[in-house]
Amino acid sequence: MSQPPGQQPSQGGFGAPYDPQPGGYPPPAGPQQPAGPYNSPGPYGSPGPYGQQDPYRQPGPYQQPGPYGQQQPQGYGYPPQQQPPTQPAQPPAAPPDGGPGGGRFRGRTGVVIGAVLAVVLLAGGGIWLATGPDGDDPKPEAGGHSSAPPAPAPTASPTGGSKGEPVISPEAEAAAINAKVTSGESKVLWLQKGGVDLPRNGSDVFGPWIVGDTVVKAMYRTVSAYALSDGSLKWSLRMPTTVCAAPSQATADGKIVFAINGSTGSSASCDNVQMVDLTTGKAGWRKAFVRKGLWDGLSDVAMSINGSTVTVGRTSRTDAYRVSDGKVLFGKLPGNCQPYGFASGPVAIAATSCQTAADDHKEQQVQRIDPATGKVLWTYKVKKGWQVDRIYSADPPVISLRRPEKWAIAVLNADGTYRSQLSGGPGDYGPKCDDELMTLGKNLDNCVGVAADAGTVYLSTKVVPAKDEEPRNKVVAFDLATGKPRWTADSPVGQPLTPLRTEGGKLLMYAAPAKGKGGAVATLPSTGGTPLLIQRHPVSGASMERGFYDPRVVYAGGRTLLMQTRVTGIHDGDEIETRSMVAFGP
Repeated sequence: MSQPPGQQPSQGGFGAPYDPQPGGYPPPAGPQQPAGPYNSPGPYGSPGPYGQQDPYRQPGPYQQPGPYGQQQPQGYGYPPQQQPPTQPAQPPAAPPDGGPGGGRFRGRTGVVIGAVLAVVLLAGGGIWLATGPDGDDPKPEAGGHSSAPPAPAPTASPTGGSKGEPVISPEAEAAAINAKVTSGESKVLWLQKGGVDLPRNGSDVFGPWIVGDTVVKAMYRTVSAYALSDGSLKWSLRMPTTVCAAPSQATADGKIVFAINGSTGSSASCDNVQMVDLTTGKAGWRKAFVRKGLWDGLSDVAMSINGSTVTVGRTSRTDAYRVSDGKVLFGKLPGNCQPYGFASGPVAIAATSCQTAADDHKEQQVQRIDPATGKVLWTYKVKKGWQVDRIYSADPPVISLRRPEKWAIAVLNADGTYRSQLSGGPGDYGPKCDDELMTLGKNLDNCVGVAADAGTVYLSTKVVPAKDEEPRNKVVAFDLATGKPRWTADSPVGQPLTPLRTEGGKLLMYAAPAKGKGGAVATLPSTGGTPLLIQRHPVSGASMERGFYDPRVVYAGGRTLLMQTRVTGIHDGDEIETRSMVAFGP
């Protein structure tokens, strides 16, 4: 069965105010904007007690038909995994290529030293060194392209089989749930199991991507497309090697580029890119990119698609290709500042890192870059000591910034000038990105629990017990012009809310299922108020829905799709029968 990740280290509320250093910054070459006054009244994350009156709170939780009981949903109370040591180790001396360039070290998850796995993770200004048993992914070579000879091209294949029949098929399970659907509830349109024999540690699941009337996912060495209406297999493409990274979006015409290992060998590096047409399931061009130096070799890959360009970011550089034919559009840019990741979407916003005279610090920037040429259109320089953590929104630019034990969210104008800094509200916000949801993917834009439109950014708080010991949380709307909270909405008891996206001036949210309560999709207008339920999932399927721990959630065309972010199992073959996707609808 699918195993939920352990409890993650607390993100907490926002850190201290993100104030500019005295005297500002010396202007770099090219357009540069002033830092702006980040002064916030008080610390940027003074969490208030949840039981007290909140002046921004709108009255009333959900008011809709259907029982909302008092049971705790699956996923809470799991024993925590071993956490990193409380004191970070000192960073190693900078390697010859200048050291890491990312806002934090996005280290690969498998580096075998003898019988011990050494994972290097940059946490703010230090290096965490965590160890644990593994044996699947030895350390790549330090210099250049390190993979074995290329594997054969992708080939089409039927759905993967399993080692034994499941106790109940997905079709039978969906039918049993739908037989008990009551008035006002949606039904289970279809269920899909993992269907792929995986290595002992399981596999991340990339996607989902909605392309026309199909939904596509990638897992291990298989890319599969299913009909949105009934879940029937449309096509399945066997990849030559393991998928190790993927953009969060495809192109407008349904094409995508995956990062894959250069070979199937145990020492293979994530150093190839493979184009796939998601409308047909046909593979296109494939190229290798050079991973030069130790830091680049150990870095995870951050990918994005901006228009017709795919970018492949690492700690020291980004390579850009034209999606249609693989033409190299740009690589290392002039100067000592290099992008290490973009956010997908029409507006190409990048996080960049600059090599300074001192090897112990990298200056960080946010830049808008022309994805076709690599030309920098504007630059916003981040205060020294802060690092670009995530890009919550590219248009408008909403940037998550980190430093050791501190967190800030800065809002920029369309021209890259400072606009505001979020502050206030109940605190203890908890958006989850690839670090919390997957182990390999480290895209800068792949986050849940946060959404933005032209005037507002919405954040969910972490889940906390209420007085009756049932989990709940809040959704807080911040005014982008001022950075101040506009309103706060409470989730139903036992059903924490997760912002998904904005559409037509409304916030779309997913309410988690609980024991005896199915999940739901609801909306809130930008002015706040009482959430309006637009889809209620069946109570009879609550147990199945609760098995999707921290899923990716997509709502499109009146259907809700849940997808596991990782599939694994306790016993060999469990991962084949694990439910990996479910769709609800009328």
